[in-house]
This record gives sequence, C-alpha cells and structure tokens, in this order.
Amino acid sequence: MIRAVRRLLRQPPAARFALLVLLIGLCALLVLLAPRPDPAQLPQLADQLGDLAPLTAILGGALLLVALVPRTFITLAAGAIFGPLEGAAYALGAALVAAAVGFTVGRLLGREFVAERVRGRLARLDGWFARQSVLGVVTVRLLPIAGFGLVSYGYGTTGARVLPFLAGSVIASAPTAFGYAAIGAAVTSPGHINWYAAAPASLGLIASVVLISQWWRAERQRRSALSRP
Repeated sequence: MIRAVRRLLRQPPAARFALLVLLIGLCALLVLLAPRPDPAQLPQLADQLGDLAPLTAILGGALLLVALVPRTFITLAAGAIFGPLEGAAYALGAALVAAAVGFTVGRLLGREFVAERVRGRLARLDGWFARQSVLGVVTVRLLPIAGFGLVSYGYGTTGARVLPFLAGSVIASAPTAFGYAAIGAAVTSPGHINWYAAAPASLGLIASVVLISQWWRAERQRRSALSRP
C-alpha cells in the first residue's frame, strides 16, 4: 500500500489530477446507477451487525460520503437504524472520517497541479482558503454549492489547513445531522419524532444566514481597505 502511494506521488501532477477527476466521475456514475435500499429494512441491519454496528455505520457512512452519496440520505438511514441521537452521532463520525479522506485524496492528487496554475484572482482565492479559520470552513460548508464529498476533494486541492477544515466540517454538519436523524427515526416509528433531537436542525438556516452575512461583511471591508490609496 505504501509503495503504491509512493509510486503514485512520483507521477506527474497532471496525471494525478486527471486521476482525481476520473475518480470523482466514477463515483458520480456509481451514485446514479446503484440501487436504493428499502428504508423499511434498514432497522434490521443493526441487529445483524451486533457489536460491530457503530463502527460499521461510521466507516460505511464515510465510504458512501467520499463516493459522493448525499449526506442527507446517509443521515436519514443512520437515524432509521439507530435512532435519532445515536444515528446523529454516527453520522457525524462518518462526516469527520469522510472529510479527512476526501481532503487527503484531493491534496495528494490535485494540490500540486492546482498550485502550479493558479494566477490572478484564483491565486487570491487560493490564499483565502489557506488563511481560513474554522468559521470560514463552516461558512463554505453551509453554502449550497456542492455535496459533502465533492467539497472535501476540492478543499484538498487548495492551500487550506487540515485541522480547521475538519473542525469546520463537523460543526457545519451538526445541525442537519440531528434533524435528519430524527426524521429517519420517525420513518420506522411514525408519530414518535424526537423534537429535542430535531431542534438543532431548526438553527441551521439561522446559522447559515449569520455566518454568510459575517463573511460577506468581512469581505467587503477587505475590498474597501485594498481600494484605499
């Protein structure tokens, strides 16, 4: 495995970037063609897996996320299998692992190619990613620009730092994780929605508006400062 990674890193940046694009394209194709599971059968999976169920949920969910499966579906399934609180916790664990894997793959396959070619505004954008704090990552994660896995790959190709990226990814995922897990649990137990578990989801829109407005205000101040003689 280590030899394969070393051999891959010796490939030209353009070849590695092409491999990244191919990987993302294949994942997208698999998502479109793969059969959808029956939601009614999901709760039986936890009993079949036994003590391995939590680990399987986290690693399996992470694998699906890096394969570009929407996080909404994974969190709904986790809630249906494990209930609202456990399901949300496992979904967040899967998000953390998937963010780390996607970022690493993007960094290894695409960063050198992108760094050699960014100029002008793209260079300034890359610098903005490199300076990002946790709040900046949360803001980008909350914007409806791309799926969870695709954003992780994309971040890896920028100069972003890994720790703020991972922390921001988990924080941004938390509100909807609790909300969708509660909804998924309600599918298997109609009429028993845990509103305490769903409550954080109601804050998601408010948090998005606040974070985006703060980012936009800071960006306007920065542009104003740059335009001054």
